[in-house]
Amino acid sequence: MNLSPIEPSILVVEDEQDLASLLALHLSELPARVQLAHDGHSGQQLALSGRWDVIVLDLRLPGIGGLDLCRAVRAQSASVPILMLTARSSELDRVLGLELGADDYLTKPFSVLELQARIKALLRRAAHGAKAEAPDDDPARIEAGALCVDRMQRRAWLEGAEIMLTPREFDLLWHFASHPGRVFTRSELLATVWGYGHDGYDHTVNSHINRLRAKLGDERTDANYIHTVWGVGYRFEAAP
Repeated sequence: MNLSPIEPSILVVEDEQDLASLLALHLSELPARVQLAHDGHSGQQLALSGRWDVIVLDLRLPGIGGLDLCRAVRAQSASVPILMLTARSSELDRVLGLELGADDYLTKPFSVLELQARIKALLRRAAHGAKAEAPDDDPARIEAGALCVDRMQRRAWLEGAEIMLTPREFDLLWHFASHPGRVFTRSELLATVWGYGHDGYDHTVNSHINRLRAKLGDERTDANYIHTVWGVGYRFEAAP
């Protein structure tokens, strides 16, 4: 007997009910099971009590705001991917959202195909993790200086203390650590780590690298691990 694959569960927290219904319609085409919440309080209750493969979160919500909701989800789970929806003018909100642990964001208005592509990329990486992106002969663990990164556990330690990483941060760190000394442009990182390539989203890469650097104790001008190659991109190299 052939069993149908289990459809992923997606929570959409969006107070504009017409938009929420439209999102549910198109996300169900992936296919996926979609649950809607129209305010921050019900969204938080569903987000913290259910098991979700992706959470789509609008930042401007009645009741509990999107940033507070993102913070609450991250306090409970570092693994569930979060895609934020923001107004085009709210650059500060996008930065804060990424700093709080969102994996990606879309600015309104956005295309349905763009949304589906982003969700597929999040689902693919959540389902397969770094193992799916790595050859079979890749190491299960990398040690670089005081840093240790474990691909199978999807965990990292610095000087013996565990670093709490979001799924995207771990993917980014593993990608860097797997290619020491190699310089990557932002576009290359976006295509390889995020799973898609679009002009205009360099800020997504920058925000994640800045947050990852902070967790590694790196300073922009005195980095131990992630070094800036001015005018090109970034490279990973552990300080001796």
